[in-house]
Amino acid sequence: MSMTVVVTRNVSSRVRGFLASAMLELAPGVYSAPRISPAVRDRVWDVLKDWFPNERDASLIMIWQERDVPGGQAVRTLGSPPIDFVNVDGLVLARRPPPVGAP
Repeated sequence: MSMTVVVTRNVSSRVRGFLASAMLELAPGVYSAPRISPAVRDRVWDVLKDWFPNERDASLIMIWQERDVPGGQAVRTLGSPPIDFVNVDGLVLARRPPPVGAP
């Protein structure tokens, strides 16, 4: 079990209510659970993924400690902007795709 944090942007009341039922809302759109099992974390993420197609101009990011990944922190994202995390010589970097129509 480890600390899990979810940060939201422009999500519906349904999503906010669901997250508030499973986690503590620290600030508007920022949720935390200090001791959540991987199974519960995956279930929360599955619900968020299922509901996300109904959201408009929204995004979600979930982070938690994961010793087996570069940087020791796992990240899941939904929405815009999509982010890829890449390991470059032992340094974890966030990579965003170029804007549509960029040279």
